[in-house]
Amino acid sequence: MSGGTGSELGSARAGDSHPDLADEQRWLDRAHRHLEAMLQRTRATREVSDRVVRDENTIDGKVAQYHLRRREEALKAERGPLCFGRIDTEDGERWYIGRRHVEDERSSPVVVDWRAPVSAGFYRATAVDPCGLEHRRRFSVVDREIVSIFDEDLTDPDGSAATGLPDPLLAELDRSRTGQMRDIVSTIAAEQDVIIRAPLDELLIVQGGPGTGKTAVGLHRAAFLLFAHRDALIEKEVLVVGPNPLFLRYIAEVLPSLGETSVRQATLTGLLSSKYRVRAEERPEVARLKGDIRMAAVIEAAIRDRIRVPSEGLEVRSGLAVVRFSRDDLDAMVKTVLSRRLATNQGRDVLRQMIVAESWRRHSARAGLDGGSEPVFAAAIRSDRSFRSSVDKLWPNLTAATVVRGLWASPRRLARAAAGILTPDEQRSLRRPSAKRVADEQWTASDLPLLDEAEARCTGVRARYGHVVVDEAQDLSAMALRLIGRRADGGSMTVLGDLAQATAPHAVGSWPAAVEALVHDAPEATVRHTELTIGYRVPATILDVANRLLPYTAPTVTPARSVRPGGEPPFILRVDEAELSSAVMAEVSALVPRTGSVAVVATDAVIDAIEPELAGSDIAADRVGGAGLPGREAVALVTPQAVKGLEFDAVVVVEPAAIAEAGSGLRHLFVALTRAVQHLGIVHARPLPVELEAG
Repeated sequence: MSGGTGSELGSARAGDSHPDLADEQRWLDRAHRHLEAMLQRTRATREVSDRVVRDENTIDGKVAQYHLRRREEALKAERGPLCFGRIDTEDGERWYIGRRHVEDERSSPVVVDWRAPVSAGFYRATAVDPCGLEHRRRFSVVDREIVSIFDEDLTDPDGSAATGLPDPLLAELDRSRTGQMRDIVSTIAAEQDVIIRAPLDELLIVQGGPGTGKTAVGLHRAAFLLFAHRDALIEKEVLVVGPNPLFLRYIAEVLPSLGETSVRQATLTGLLSSKYRVRAEERPEVARLKGDIRMAAVIEAAIRDRIRVPSEGLEVRSGLAVVRFSRDDLDAMVKTVLSRRLATNQGRDVLRQMIVAESWRRHSARAGLDGGSEPVFAAAIRSDRSFRSSVDKLWPNLTAATVVRGLWASPRRLARAAAGILTPDEQRSLRRPSAKRVADEQWTASDLPLLDEAEARCTGVRARYGHVVVDEAQDLSAMALRLIGRRADGGSMTVLGDLAQATAPHAVGSWPAAVEALVHDAPEATVRHTELTIGYRVPATILDVANRLLPYTAPTVTPARSVRPGGEPPFILRVDEAELSSAVMAEVSALVPRTGSVAVVATDAVIDAIEPELAGSDIAADRVGGAGLPGREAVALVTPQAVKGLEFDAVVVVEPAAIAEAGSGLRHLFVALTRAVQHLGIVHARPLPVELEAG
């Protein structure tokens, strides 16, 4: 439905002087009044539902009450501009595009949800491909007030829609960072929108360099899928997997700001934390081995090794009747059950049923009995303690903890399971004594995917989601990817990452290898690869310096190109080692008064050296860890390992040579150099890495 014809188009860039500013403000005020009316109607209906629940206490009433309360909360939430633009079609229709759907008293749309199909042109239209539009108008809104208007004539190939960036996007890129990620719903770029609106039923691999908006795209895709496929996802939910709790806190407000709360956000460790507590650190070489795809075969072999057919066979008793099974008989039954690829504990139950059924078949054939006696005969076998004990020994009921801790603690079990898969040296590196109690086991983060693998094989996959979004996937091992893949119903996933930023010792190494691990439980999944190559966050002057490292860190990755050609070049200062702390202090002191968020990125040892200087000043500084980001209140002191995925207005990288010396050091340095949105400073006493000086 059209929103009316409105007034004549304004200038391409008008700001406060735009002739339509007053009209558009009245439209926005009207939209807010209609939103308030929607809230009041929902509140009144919810109050009726509350009375029904109090008076009748029915299940249907409680369900209705739950949904009405969620709708009321969503309507009350105001986390950004309600409307951020409009589009005029070639057919004369006009649609206002905004954060959520708003309708009038006749249920006619006043504002169209950004995720609706009609809204796609707002993000994708250009003068080259106008997507059926003639005109696009963008608003800059502050506290419900339109402060500027930007018009784009999509019929003019030489106009603003064909070149440059629209003012609202430039303004958003120039805004100060606060320690919390913001949504990009008003400034989604065309290549990002294509990914956000991709089909649900596919495994989408998204490779993207620094500042290309991978994280934002993944979160907005989750919100879009919940809008477009709500019936399919309302119960199965969407899972978002992030690399660490700090990252999850950084992105925590994005989905609620888009009106979506039925999304689970977790780290890989968090997915299993209720079952297995991580108590120990892993040596890098062991972490690498435990993440290897070969460990899936070791776990499978370890489980099958627990099934031991007795050489003497099995004697089954039902009252006075005795049925004997040879080892060959039992071997044949076990092979039949294993061929069905059931969960092991389910297979154990099937084997028991097969033995009971075959016992009756043999006994009844000899004795000439009819089927009426079978229930009594079978019940007598099942209640026989000796029978239960024999089956337990042949095919024990297994837990994941039993399987995995048994491997690490028993060289013989490990040797049998890893024969032909792992070398003797690799097997020795995995050994570790078990704790006296399972609850006290010294699990590491690298054990978790193996425990999940064992649990899936023993008891089956229990938790599946309608769609899974995985961020920073380049750092996940093959076994971790298998853990995530088995949680995605039908292989429906969005996997985001940058191979150039892969720094974990167990990182899978390539997207084909990642796909192989992800689809092991959904081989029918449709797989599609795409790439984000346009950088919006990092200015070109900074990105060009960081990209010098790509030939050494990820030669196959397409370098991202920034749409922000301006900006100050990196400030590079070399000092004597004795002056390093004071030089960092001087740089930070100059940045804090004029910059929003500031971070100092360095190794732990360098931070230890410079932290006293900052502590003795008037500048607040906090070491970043599990507690979150200090935001604008203090300078963030953060290591390259922890800074991945975060962004700051200004970043000071200290002693790049020390960063480059660590494992995956050049990739860690690449990460550190690409966190700044406005200003990058490099302070060093040692020579810069030669790879950084190239070019």
